[in-house]
Amino acid sequence: MADLAVFYEHPQWFEALFDTLDRRGLNWTPIAIQDHTFDPADTRLPAPVILNRLAMSSFLRQEEHALFYSMAALDHWQGLGARVINGPGVLAYDTNKARQLSLFRNAGLDIPATRVAHRREDIARLAAEVGFPVMVKVNVGGSGTGMVRYDTPAELQAAVAENLTPMGVDGVALVQEYVTARDARVIRCEVLDGKLLYALALDGAGSTFDLCPADVCMVDKPTITISQFKPSAEIVRAVERVAVMSGLDVGGIEYMIDDRDGRPKFYDLNAMSNFVARPLEILGWDPHDKLVDYLLPLIAAQQQAAA
Repeated sequence: MADLAVFYEHPQWFEALFDTLDRRGLNWTPIAIQDHTFDPADTRLPAPVILNRLAMSSFLRQEEHALFYSMAALDHWQGLGARVINGPGVLAYDTNKARQLSLFRNAGLDIPATRVAHRREDIARLAAEVGFPVMVKVNVGGSGTGMVRYDTPAELQAAVAENLTPMGVDGVALVQEYVTARDARVIRCEVLDGKLLYALALDGAGSTFDLCPADVCMVDKPTITISQFKPSAEIVRAVERVAVMSGLDVGGIEYMIDDRDGRPKFYDLNAMSNFVARPLEILGWDPHDKLVDYLLPLIAAQQQAAA
């Protein structure tokens, strides 16, 4: 049995991770989610440590996506004693933007004004409560998909009448105020093991809703520029608090500064990070090595427990 299994969906996204695992000499095995099935009565583990790399955007790449299947598979292995990194607990947040917003509020943080609906007929009424311009978002999203801005009630009502407003794979929609980010900048804070790993400033955020900063995501986003960023101590504490509350082992938490009042508004938690494009240029070091440094003692602890 391998020491580590990587449960993944998008092979191109993880070439750098796979290369680092090989370079560091880990005994690991890949598990391609698309081809995977499991037997709930099977007590065998693929590895004592399982690194979950499920992307929420997987539903964009295949009609028979595995978002909810993956939660069941990971929970099965966790119940058998595996250490699942980014397990079903945090996936319950990753697959639910409404729960993310409640989490941020429970952590004492500001969020964009939002209403949550499960019927399209309620969206116009909720938008009137929030105020225009308004964003209608899917609850399960990825790569900026399922997000539409409506500037007027008439525009939104026409979309509702034609069943064109986003609803998403779970039938839940978020009706959210459109927040103008100061300097068109979004801050993505990457965490590892409950601590801030690094933060990035993504400039040009008004040009796209897809703000993934990794290599394979940047091909079609020439208007987005990335630089290392140093958040305030208060923001660092907030991000680390959210990571612990959600069970996020490794991933990103995003906020922007509301240009109206200068306050940070938190809006996204992402449990699938493939880190930043050109890490040596932007950070001066490779986060994949930090991830392996985190994995090694977890693997050793599982081996010791099994001895």
